[in-house]
Amino acid sequence: MVILSLRLLYTPGPPFRTRSPTFSQCLGTKLKTFLEDLGLHQFYREKLSLNKILEINEKTINDEPPKFKSDLSWHFLKKLMMVNVTARKIKSVSMSNQDDELDPGEFNLDDLLACTNEGDSLNPLDLITALFLCSDGFVRQELALKMSMCQFSVPLLLPNCDTQQCTLMLWAMKDIVKKYRPSDLSESKGFIEERIALSELPMISFVRLGECSLSKSEILNKLLNNPDDTFVHRDMECGDIQRRISNGLTEMTWYLPCGNKNMDIFSEPVAIANLRGDIASFETQFSFLCQTSAAVFVFFDQLDSEYELLMNKNHKAQIFLVGNQQSKSLTPYVLKKITTNLGLTRNNIIIKSKQTNNADFVKQLRKRVSDVINNPQRKMSVKKMADVTHELGIIVDEDSPECQAGKMKADKITAEIEDIMKYKEDQLPLQDKIWKELTCLEKEEFRLRKVGSENIENYKSKLQSERKELRKKQNVSAMSNAMTCFINAISSPHRERCYFLKWMRMNLDNLSRTELSGLRELYKEKCKDSENKQEIKEIDQQLSSSSLGVEHFFREMGQIYEASLYLPETHPSRQQLQHLPKLCAQLLLDGFPLELVDGDASNIPLRWVSDVLSQLNDLVSPKNKILVVTVLGVQSTGKSTLLNTMFGVQFAVSSGRCTRGAFMLLIKVNEDFKKVLNCDFMMIIDTEGLKSPELAQLDNSYEHDNELATLVVGLSDITIINIAMENSTEMKDILQIVVHAFLRMKEVGKKPQCQFVHQNVSDVSAHEKNLRDRKLLLEQLNEMTQAAARMEKKEKYTSFTDVMEYNPDTGNCYVPGLWNGNPPMAPVNAGYSETVYELKKNIIQQLGKCESTSNNILEFREWIISLWNAVKHENFIFSFRNSLVADAYMRLCTEYNQWEWEFKKEMYKWVTTAETRISNFGSFTATSEISDMNEFIIVLKSEAITELTKWETKILENLKKYFDQPEGHVYLVEGYREDFSNSIKSLRRQTERSVFNQITAAADIKKGLKELDKIRATYTEKIEKAVEKTTLNTLLLCIDQRV
Repeated sequence: MVILSLRLLYTPGPPFRTRSPTFSQCLGTKLKTFLEDLGLHQFYREKLSLNKILEINEKTINDEPPKFKSDLSWHFLKKLMMVNVTARKIKSVSMSNQDDELDPGEFNLDDLLACTNEGDSLNPLDLITALFLCSDGFVRQELALKMSMCQFSVPLLLPNCDTQQCTLMLWAMKDIVKKYRPSDLSESKGFIEERIALSELPMISFVRLGECSLSKSEILNKLLNNPDDTFVHRDMECGDIQRRISNGLTEMTWYLPCGNKNMDIFSEPVAIANLRGDIASFETQFSFLCQTSAAVFVFFDQLDSEYELLMNKNHKAQIFLVGNQQSKSLTPYVLKKITTNLGLTRNNIIIKSKQTNNADFVKQLRKRVSDVINNPQRKMSVKKMADVTHELGIIVDEDSPECQAGKMKADKITAEIEDIMKYKEDQLPLQDKIWKELTCLEKEEFRLRKVGSENIENYKSKLQSERKELRKKQNVSAMSNAMTCFINAISSPHRERCYFLKWMRMNLDNLSRTELSGLRELYKEKCKDSENKQEIKEIDQQLSSSSLGVEHFFREMGQIYEASLYLPETHPSRQQLQHLPKLCAQLLLDGFPLELVDGDASNIPLRWVSDVLSQLNDLVSPKNKILVVTVLGVQSTGKSTLLNTMFGVQFAVSSGRCTRGAFMLLIKVNEDFKKVLNCDFMMIIDTEGLKSPELAQLDNSYEHDNELATLVVGLSDITIINIAMENSTEMKDILQIVVHAFLRMKEVGKKPQCQFVHQNVSDVSAHEKNLRDRKLLLEQLNEMTQAAARMEKKEKYTSFTDVMEYNPDTGNCYVPGLWNGNPPMAPVNAGYSETVYELKKNIIQQLGKCESTSNNILEFREWIISLWNAVKHENFIFSFRNSLVADAYMRLCTEYNQWEWEFKKEMYKWVTTAETRISNFGSFTATSEISDMNEFIIVLKSEAITELTKWETKILENLKKYFDQPEGHVYLVEGYREDFSNSIKSLRRQTERSVFNQITAAADIKKGLKELDKIRATYTEKIEKAVEKTTLNTLLLCIDQRV
């Protein structure tokens, strides 16, 4: 085998010039015929959309292999959307049965030696090419992303044999994000995360000139050390079938290092391109590769008559030749001639000799590739390759008018972002401080935690007034420029709106990724010095606040809409915003997720969500029946990935931003399958990871998690409980709170179904071996349910299954790990995809059997409102980790109340006695040593302090004894010990003040009575004297009269 090095600069020739008769024959007829065979001809003009691919139909849960060619494309799509690495195995039943049709009694050697009937077979590359040609831009992106996750090569240049044009798949690759660790970051354990289409990488291209006895694609697979075959090759299933429409296809893949020199084949990242077909027939593609690659490896058997193609002195790339000694035409004379004419050195030619095995040959090839990668002459991103394509007459998929219009509008918004936190304050002001204050007021209006002694109605009225004032504040500020542009952009025509939102998401992800990367580096640097605690805290806060996504713009839009409802109905601003719910309803129908719960404020903008769902109902009526599937789990256990794999949807899983809050997404059910599911749509709800480290340090972290869990479980018909084995305890805690909350909320009238998914369990015996664990889990959940039922005086509920539908045998799924190997070069594990598919089938079958409470969109809307109001009313149980903690806390409270009662009773007796003593003070002066009241009061207060100290010590001792006992799960409330200890000390201080006040009051009364007695004695004496005087005068008068 031979490798040559040459730099050339190409002068553009006619676009897509062909020399091959077989290729020219396909013009106008081959593509059309092929698409008709696949049943895709109707999608050539009206492109295949994601909604069509993702809709749930009979084939979704059908395990039968494809029967005809027309089934192959849907079979491939079904597997690829679930990221199944077996997707390219595309034989139909009719193909597979060809070998079985022989009569065992017949013995015909001609049949054995004859070629298989290629007319009924299909090359996987043809199928992939056909699907890309028949798909819209968003399906292409999804196909490229899923293929990349499977470590399949993805189309770089897509040929169309009808138009003799090829297209650069720049837009299709834009959604692929990769993480890797080059050699210079190995020590620091850092990593690079970026969109691969924007990465400046050296590209190594592999092409063929003439016939070649070596399988170029198979050698590439060995070069990359991918056992699952990155490139389709002749020894794969159907890989030897003659290509009909994919000649000229240029595929691309990437090798990305993990930073471990013992595992990495190449220490630096590199792009690998592979052109299908003879470069003599595809000069345009070859010219493109020569201008964009760092090196081009040309495989050949014979160069005598065709090597002139390589002699163009205008090529930029370094050219390498690879030959096979087994070819009779490859003689020393030919090699010498090539070396002389092309100015090559011996080191630039590698010949696979008869003595060289495949392993040694691949090793030599790797050495040459490594040399190029370590000293690349050119690095170029796919985005920059677009400049080259325009010169060569190659179409760029991103150049469509709708895509460019969407890009321009998205760039106009995101170009203004420099500091994300400041941008959010300036351009998205309504969702931050004011919205969080409104959330607190709403919950306080229901829970009345701070009402104190104030009149409840007056207190509620005051809270409502505060809410109105905050809404007025929101209405005072004019709509920001960013939001004006955003609302105008989503009001665009359908395709342009979809492109705009995709551009927005990608731009914002890129910005967030850059910002977070810088903050992580700064955080790592500051953590080296322990004295930087305040700075570390500030950076940590910035890390939490520096994410910015499309959801923030929709959240702001919801707040603008809700605030406008506080304006008069005829107000122009209110009138101008009335169309917003319908816009969002249309986006839901288009497959975009809508935020249900704001994870930052822990609240639902009820009026906004309600009006969007009302508009959605109007758009789809009378086909408005829905079923709801929800996923719940601890943070970073793969919930979004599970849903994306299961339903092919696009919940965010990257950019260093975990899901916050809850998002709902709509999937259409095919007309033929509606009778099975008894619904028109399936609503998928993805939730924020529970037990987030960011929230764990907050006082209300349990409250946040428990509210969210209760809401989404209450809304769903089936809840997928996603458990990583190390997080099982936390998930049980959440479930117990959900059960407890359901018992406390009278409004909840349905019984959700539970499906446990145990992640990262690959053992085939897992289901059998974990029988005991499942039994133990159910026993624990039963215990929690009984504890909750006792607290709520609802003893009729004795088991977990009384509250939630759960079968320990069928309600558990054990899912192996996502990756088959070590990322970034690991493909998705086929076992993961297959297990998730089985789970999907099980869920759909269960949904077909269940009787949903919320069987249409309007009822679902009312259910959200009533359930969230019930959650807001709950004032106690959400504050605890689980039901056992709540039960233990209640027991402690009961004991404490008993101690408090005894204490208050004894002190009441003491005060009564003290008041009697004060009342009697002075009546027995002879027997008392104290004659002054003030001295007496001082003595009494001293006695009170002694009594109070005695009882305080006694209660503290009782508290200590309570926590020393083994019963009653007291260890669960150990964290509350200090709170109760403080409460005892506070009780003593309050009682002391009360006792002193009562003693002082009694003394004041005694003094007042004493003064009153003195006044009475004085006036009595005066009256007596007056009476005596009057009596004397009367007697004297009588005497005078008688005389």
